[in-house]
Amino acid sequence: MDEQIKKSLKKAVEHSEVSLTRSILRWKYKKGGNQVPVDHQLENEAREIAGRMHQVIAKRGKNVWNELKAVYVKGNKKKGGSSR
Repeated sequence: MDEQIKKSLKKAVEHSEVSLTRSILRWKYKKGGNQVPVDHQLENEAREIAGRMHQVIAKRGKNVWNELKAVYVKGNKKKGGSSR
């Protein structure tokens, strides 16, 4: 895939994530009876939360992948080797 297309898609997804996070934060503030922060503060908070979400997903994704690999290797040892 062309690098420019990748960058554009990544930027669009990031924008969508931050927009959704900002909407959820706004709703949470209102539901809690708190004053909604000004736009730039809300934007910064949404970006920070979206960044943390990426870290958690990356870490858990690696853990899940490692667990799947471990199960696969164990299964192949019981069968007598790899079928590659």
